[in-house]
Amino acid sequence: MIVTIFRSRLQPEHQAEYAPIAAKMLDLAKAMPGFVAFKNFAAPDGERVLVIEFESEETHNAWRDHPDHRIAQKLGREKFYADFEIQVCSVMREYGAAME
Repeated sequence: MIVTIFRSRLQPEHQAEYAPIAAKMLDLAKAMPGFVAFKNFAAPDGERVLVIEFESEETHNAWRDHPDHRIAQKLGREKFYADFEIQVCSVMREYGAAME
């Protein structure tokens, strides 16, 4: 499994414009082959963390390279994000108990 951790802070003046694009990208990711899960967290200081999982590097890369996602990435870099950091990780082990 491939996990992408995306940390960012939005430019305050573009938050309303960002929301529908982010929703469209989530819908697109969920429709991609190999999609596993998505979680979104926000800290009180404005930092946001998104965690997205795909079953393989190939399915992750198909999502990364999707033309609509590439457009959204460009908008993010040029307009929406005050700062961001992306980590793409390969899961080495996974274990746990059921969470409710």
